[in-house]
Amino acid sequence: MTDKIEYNEEADDILIEREYKLLIEDYLASPHRKKVEKIEKAYQFAKAAHKGIRRRSGEPYILHPLAVSRIIAKEIGLGSTSICAALLHDVVEDTDYTVEDIDNLFGSKIAQIVDGLTKISGGVFGENVSGQAENFRKLLLTMSEDIRVILIKIADRLHNMRTLGSMPPAKQYKIAGETEYIYAPLAHRLGLFSIKTELEDLSFKYNFPSSYDEIQKKLEAKHVERMELYDKFSLPIVNKLNGMGYKFNIRARIKSVYSIWNKMQMKKIPFEEIYDILAVRIVFEPNPNVDEKEQCWMIYSTITSIYIPHPERLRNWLNTPKANGYEALHVTVMGPNGQWIEVQIRSTRMDEIAEKGLAAHWRYKQNQNSESELDKWLSTINDILKNPSPNAMDFLDTFKLTLYATEIFVFTPKGEIKTMPAGATALDFAFEIHSELGMHCIGAKVNNKLVPLSYELQSGDQIEILTSKQQTPVQEWLNYVTTARAKDKLSGLFKHEDKATRTKGEEILIEALIKSNLIETRVIPNDIIAILLEHYQLNSFDDLLYKIGNSIILLENLESIIKPKNKRKTIRYWYPRFFVSGDNNDKNKSVKKNSSQIKKEETIQLTDEILNREHTIAPCCKPIPGDEIIGFIGKNNQIVVHKRDCKEALKIKSQQGSSIVTAEWANTQQKYYTGILEIQGIDRKKMLLDILSEISEKMEANIEKVIVNTNDGIFTAKIYIYVNHVNNLKQLYNQIKKIKGVQKVARLEE
Repeated sequence: MTDKIEYNEEADDILIEREYKLLIEDYLASPHRKKVEKIEKAYQFAKAAHKGIRRRSGEPYILHPLAVSRIIAKEIGLGSTSICAALLHDVVEDTDYTVEDIDNLFGSKIAQIVDGLTKISGGVFGENVSGQAENFRKLLLTMSEDIRVILIKIADRLHNMRTLGSMPPAKQYKIAGETEYIYAPLAHRLGLFSIKTELEDLSFKYNFPSSYDEIQKKLEAKHVERMELYDKFSLPIVNKLNGMGYKFNIRARIKSVYSIWNKMQMKKIPFEEIYDILAVRIVFEPNPNVDEKEQCWMIYSTITSIYIPHPERLRNWLNTPKANGYEALHVTVMGPNGQWIEVQIRSTRMDEIAEKGLAAHWRYKQNQNSESELDKWLSTINDILKNPSPNAMDFLDTFKLTLYATEIFVFTPKGEIKTMPAGATALDFAFEIHSELGMHCIGAKVNNKLVPLSYELQSGDQIEILTSKQQTPVQEWLNYVTTARAKDKLSGLFKHEDKATRTKGEEILIEALIKSNLIETRVIPNDIIAILLEHYQLNSFDDLLYKIGNSIILLENLESIIKPKNKRKTIRYWYPRFFVSGDNNDKNKSVKKNSSQIKKEETIQLTDEILNREHTIAPCCKPIPGDEIIGFIGKNNQIVVHKRDCKEALKIKSQQGSSIVTAEWANTQQKYYTGILEIQGIDRKKMLLDILSEISEKMEANIEKVIVNTNDGIFTAKIYIYVNHVNNLKQLYNQIKKIKGVQKVARLEE
């Protein structure tokens, strides 16, 4: 018998009314025209529509649209139309009201936004594609008509992330993965930096709770020390700027938990070696009689008269703002304790654009005639939407390419500046200028030097594109481009050609399988497809058919490839002799699971036996016991186990979240996996001997292989070690760090 939960309606009403009053206060504090009656009408309608409905957390459902509306009003800075749409955004989905009802009561504009925000069940591309990707595509189609749709969606996602704790783990992983993969980069691209940071931190919190807590505790432990450093550093700056008559605000900015963790992963360093946790931000009220950018440089000059600047860490986004509209001047200076500290200099206008993104950008844009980078980005999105991919996930991947965080600045032959994503090539640049230029490109001159199509552009390059009317694109060009615009144009061109080639390839494959007596009908079973993809090391069936149709794959010895079905590519492992016991025939027994046996709400316990028979370790990240893991239901209902921080796993979470199952290691792991440690230090006699002695003799670990390099007195070793738990690697890490001359130890993945 379950306990009945009693709810106090009177207390609920008091809470709801309080939240509504706070919403109105946020709205009245904004610069928008005051249309409280309009908001009141939407609030009362939504309150009545959601009456009696509760969220999983137990709170009245209306509190969710109210919270989203407050984010829209206060944190993004939108007006009454957006607030009303946010209040109504779940009414059509969750009640009997229709978009037509919203149109009749609140007008076509609000109805259009609500329609764009309404979740779509299923996709138009069939049951086997990602509903997540399809929904996102439909959302972007509506966004192309009204950008407020995506801004409200981000606000909706932010509140869902703030209240994600009430969801079951599998749901948390799905939503957190989606958020990290798409919504956080999208918020960054739209200039919503505070929201982007919070989305990243919350995603990290639910994906890696123990790592999040560990970093958070370390940050708190050094908080007083950092604030003392901030006070000591900022006081001379405050005194100087006050003396110059500036109206300004100066505050400490602490690196986010996710940003710290990401840097630790990228550079393979511990928390203690992150030295740029503290930054300082100065926001000033500009003098109307002096150019705003000039005042930024004046403040810069004042700061560098107090502290010595780093010669290579000046970031000037004044004359060439970032693609998301961000403007500021960043300088890194040597602080009083021998520590580098970044100072960010912004005007109040720049700060509002940095915090509220598009909403602020377009408010200030009214006085400008030139097309901004944000406008160009929206134009690129519209181009992609005009030529949609037949596969929703392909579309999502193409869209993801537009969400670059890092840009470079290059020049045309006439000196016009262009913003390109880092990693862009000469061919990307040609398509950026014009599609026809890209289609007929034969090469480029960069800084008056001839370069190939694949040349990677650098900031400051001046590019002249060389063309020929006889030139036509080839499939290889897809390997030379990184931007969404170029990939979309080339993919569209090859689409028809590819389809014909794949059809030919499928016919050849079917005939070959029938001839080899591997199939009886013209339907190719999924298990055969999986074996062929693994054998030829391809990612998709379409890739296989294309290569067969182009005679790249000749389908020799099909029977020998397909018949040994028991041979599966997996992680390298071994069993020590003292673990081997029992009936050896047990390994030939098989257990098959059908879809009805996999319960997504339950946590899969990974044992040696289960891993051998039912599930498999992902070859992309090769998790070992002790790693934080996640499972996905793959072909034939086999669960594929990934590390939670695996890039491929992140992509799957964002596109196929319904396949997620929670998984954890059991305590009976007897299988030995290969872990890799990279060791760097000062080269000396017996360095390698000391390391190997520590591993083999003192720690009694078994070594698979060792790769050693020395260069100019620097020693680098890659050691492959058999372990049965990640703790083994941690113990080795701690012991090797103590060896004389060792400077760095890090775990590697291959």
